[in-house]
Amino acid sequence: MPKVTLHVDGTIVEKEVKDNANLVVLAGTLQFPEIKYGCGMGRCTKCICQVIDGADGVTPPNWKEEKMLGDKLNEGYRLTCQMTVQKDIEISQDNIKIDPPKKKLSPTI
Repeated sequence: MPKVTLHVDGTIVEKEVKDNANLVVLAGTLQFPEIKYGCGMGRCTKCICQVIDGADGVTPPNWKEEKMLGDKLNEGYRLTCQMTVQKDIEISQDNIKIDPPKKKLSPTI
């Protein structure tokens, strides 16, 4: 079982999770309540984290993360609601806030 090390609110929490676990699902079911999250669907970016170690231990970014995070993906930022854990990872949610991209308004005719 993979181990997740989470840095959040100035503390470090370590928990073992099942293979292919989604961290936001675990947070929502109170199995990993320390994880910050919002919509759980990749739209709000409240569950953003930075992968400190073990980036190969989670699934690759999907199109939602590419849309919401853009270049931040190259800096190790991910949405916990869109990734599953396959190996030990270390992530941080300390002092991270990225606003979701603004929706483009359609021109009125």
